[in-house]
Amino acid sequence: MRRKTDSGLLFEGSDWDFGTIQRIYDAVEDVALSELKLDVYPNQIEVITAEQMLDAYASTGMPLLYRHWSFGKHFAAHDAVYRKGFMGLAYEIVINSNPCVSYIMEGNTATMQTLVIAHAAFGHNHFFKNNHLFRQWTDADGILDYLAFAKAYVARCEERYGQAAVERLLDAAHALMSHGVHRYPRKKRPDLRSEERRERERHLHQEQTYNDLWKTIPGKRRGQSQKPDADRLRSLLELPQENLLYFLEKTAPRLKPWQREILRLVRHIGQYFYPQRQTKVMNEGCATYCHYAIMTSLHNNGRISDGSFLEFLQSHTNVVRQPEFDDPHYGNINPYALGFAMMRDIERVCRHPTDEDRIWFPDIAGYGDSLAVLRDVWANYRDESFILQFLSPRLMREWRMFHLVDDPEEKTLRVGAIHNDQGYRRVRQSLARHHDMAWLDPDIQVVDVDLAGDRRLELHHNVLHGVLLQKDDVDQVLQHLADLWGYGVVLKEIDPTGAILREHSARARAPFS
Repeated sequence: MRRKTDSGLLFEGSDWDFGTIQRIYDAVEDVALSELKLDVYPNQIEVITAEQMLDAYASTGMPLLYRHWSFGKHFAAHDAVYRKGFMGLAYEIVINSNPCVSYIMEGNTATMQTLVIAHAAFGHNHFFKNNHLFRQWTDADGILDYLAFAKAYVARCEERYGQAAVERLLDAAHALMSHGVHRYPRKKRPDLRSEERRERERHLHQEQTYNDLWKTIPGKRRGQSQKPDADRLRSLLELPQENLLYFLEKTAPRLKPWQREILRLVRHIGQYFYPQRQTKVMNEGCATYCHYAIMTSLHNNGRISDGSFLEFLQSHTNVVRQPEFDDPHYGNINPYALGFAMMRDIERVCRHPTDEDRIWFPDIAGYGDSLAVLRDVWANYRDESFILQFLSPRLMREWRMFHLVDDPEEKTLRVGAIHNDQGYRRVRQSLARHHDMAWLDPDIQVVDVDLAGDRRLELHHNVLHGVLLQKDDVDQVLQHLADLWGYGVVLKEIDPTGAILREHSARARAPFS
């Protein structure tokens, strides 16, 4: 392979070396910054093997994460299916950090390396740096140092307290991870770079908050009202509290300092992923739109050949494929396809609006500068609000969308909305709701503790539209919660009228060693 082509192409054929990667990166960066006006963190590109990519899969896309048996289980499952040829691998994995770390597979062709650098190192990178959820909730400057600290801390705990004890604690923490996030802004975002220093300070502090809190539990004196003291203690416990891991970390009576620290590690990592759960359509749509625009520009300017562009289009088409509702392969709406289609549609509305577009999108129809509109969208929306604001009637018709009502009280399915003015709005609202975390995650809060009695913890699940929790899941997760708390717990499922629909309970097993 020639290291540099005479025709102006970045590469010829499928082979590449690190000089080729550098030329590809420089060319992609020029288009991303000068044409798309992207604003990105500095990039760090790392080439890894297929086995390392499988390992990254297993550890939730975080190659620096601590060890846990579930990661090995996922690795074995993915590896077996991959080697049998039943699945492919992601071409890249990207970490929301500063610098932004993109892992690319050594088995990718030169064309695929160009694609994934455009997709991850610039598309995802821009979204991570500019979207308000990531700016509000994540610390890109500190996450790499924090992951290294978390990995080393868990390893030290395994050496000191035993692998079995640490593993049991992580099992319980992971079971509660989705209920270990703050859903609303707090006074100060954690500075992850200083977590190691704060961990040492917390050990020296010897759980002062815990001691002060539990020493003030009121005694049972005759003729003396305990209500004022109980109310004050519940205020100290910050009840009601929706972040279960935070509550346990701060107040669980029997946890040791190192156990609280591990709960804190898992909680911070869960918080790191929280914005990603709310922006799957937008994040992948932004990256897909950017790689499509960059690859098209490179082809138009003679930097990649027709053959390379066709190779790219084949991969791109597979990524954004959306089977129709009556297709045997239909499973759900592809977030890559929906995000990319909506962003291309916004581009169309800005440049070539119809009369219908002018009615539905008066602020952007005919605006002209579609990239400025898209950059504003990428910065200020999440999936639910993005769909609710920008899903157009034209795209709903092209995708043949309709609203299907599956009411358990009715014997048959019913089509609740079709392609008319009222139907468009109902379809859009219904699809947006499927990306609303308030609908996806159950609202479970710690509401009370029997401070003067057996210290039983009481939680409420505020039931939405009659949807109760799965009993098997509740029993397992509630047991983990009871073990961490150290005493009994009860979970009541309550409807909007205050009626108790179902009650679950668990008692703590042997304390964590």
